[in-house]
Amino acid sequence: MDRPERERAASSARQEAAQLTAQNIHGVALTWVDNAGLTRVKAIPTTRLAHTARWGVGMSPVFDVYLTDDSSVMSRHIGGPDGDLRLFPDLDRLTLLAAQPGWAWAPVDRYEQDGEPYAACQRRFARRMTERAADRGIELRMGFETEWVVVRRGAADDGELAYACSGPAYGMARLVELSGYLRDVLEALAAQRVDVLQIHPEYSPGQFEISVSPKDPVGAADLVVLVRETVRAVSLRHGLDALFGPVVEPGGVGNGAHLHLSLWRDGRDLCRGGDGPCGMTDECEAFLAGVLRELPALLALGAPSPASRLRLEPSHWAGAFQCWGLENREAALRFVTGAPDDAGGANAEIKCFDPAANPYLVVGAVTAAGLAGIDAGLRLPAPVAGDPAVTGEKQPRLPTSPAEVLACFEGSALLRAALGDPLFEAIAAVRRAEAAQYEGVAPRDIAAATRGRY
Repeated sequence: MDRPERERAASSARQEAAQLTAQNIHGVALTWVDNAGLTRVKAIPTTRLAHTARWGVGMSPVFDVYLTDDSSVMSRHIGGPDGDLRLFPDLDRLTLLAAQPGWAWAPVDRYEQDGEPYAACQRRFARRMTERAADRGIELRMGFETEWVVVRRGAADDGELAYACSGPAYGMARLVELSGYLRDVLEALAAQRVDVLQIHPEYSPGQFEISVSPKDPVGAADLVVLVRETVRAVSLRHGLDALFGPVVEPGGVGNGAHLHLSLWRDGRDLCRGGDGPCGMTDECEAFLAGVLRELPALLALGAPSPASRLRLEPSHWAGAFQCWGLENREAALRFVTGAPDDAGGANAEIKCFDPAANPYLVVGAVTAAGLAGIDAGLRLPAPVAGDPAVTGEKQPRLPTSPAEVLACFEGSALLRAALGDPLFEAIAAVRRAEAAQYEGVAPRDIAAATRGRY
């Protein structure tokens, strides 16, 4: 970030700070997401916002090799106590936190102390890949679903979970039980200008889901962080804990963080109006074929935790098979045609991703894989109908162990080139350490150790 850019940011921040102070906002939470999928934060007084926009705020790069239990490892480029970075808030995303009175929030980009971009900044990686698509005239619109399980405060720390409601899956009874809580979630998100498409009870006990309108890839990643922390804050005010781990209890349907995406060119949705499968254009088909081809390696980013392996079970709506299908919720890649008169309704959904993912890594890597598919002129295989686990139609299973996922990731020249060595190797170091950490640990203990961390 050069000096004139920082001066402009400081001038804008002074105006923002004055408005925040007038609204009784005293602190600003500045967040980024590490390679273990945890949202980390540095907070500043509102009065320091202009100074922070000009000079940044310090943070060690070591958090890029932190694990979910706050232990750390070493990679070739990152690790140890040395070094410092500067965190610069994105003032365009500055948001008053409705469920945390007196606080605002902004995501950050990370730079070296000399102003050069930090090579392992996940948010900047997502932006680079978005710009790479834009250079080809492709606009990507993305959105994450947020799923979570609600339990009584402190219950996640005990042996037996006390779910906050008892109604059935998708049942109105469950919504009635927690209508005040869900109302407050919607009210807080509306106050933050988050456009919620739907909110509903999900399959597992105490589970809910929120879907929001699509954004550009970086905006979608920012938004899922904001939505999750808003849900967390509202939950705490109601005496509840929101659990975002891939699984809360082994054997059940876990929490997903499904990614929806569509491709646009000059205002036209490339997911429809073509001669390809289900009306896809050639570019859309090639993009999705590139994503499908790279899915085993992408799991290291989109379903990265040892707990993720417990979620990716056949016949659990998790997308455990490397295949695609029209409206098939058991395929890893589900295609949605949408209503004929819904101009933005056609999209694809990646179902195998979960909340342990760093969303910036996900949107960036999916974009890189899709663009590679376009470059190679890939075509999709035949779509799969029904549950591959029971129809007898053999489909490749996605990797079932952390070691297998890591091997697929480390073997991906595409992802190494897109991420760059410092970020790629830091991710690999974290995955390797967490795989070793949970090797031989019982599924119930893996779930208990991770369900409340994300």
